[in-house]
Amino acid sequence: MTEIWSALSSEILRTPRTVDEAVGRLLLIMNDTERRAVACADEDELVEFHFCLGVAIRNAFGLHNPGSELAAACGTGIHPDDASGVIIRALWERLQDGEGK
Repeated sequence: MTEIWSALSSEILRTPRTVDEAVGRLLLIMNDTERRAVACADEDELVEFHFCLGVAIRNAFGLHNPGSELAAACGTGIHPDDASGVIIRALWERLQDGEGK
């Protein structure tokens, strides 16, 4: 059992490399209230998460770091602010599909 916890801990601490991994990580760390807030937002309201969730994503996932695999996965030459928006939209889409609710 401790091997599983060790593997889980190292997985959670590793910077996500893909949008799918980033969304999966967010679903692990967000509480029900946070997930519901994103899930209940209309698509055009997702920009409201820019200064809260977006900042957390940019900082925690290293989107400002040169050579960030996750930033590149969000789009070639995309600004970190826009990359966090791609991740938030992917999170919203997954929540619309019923995952993580």
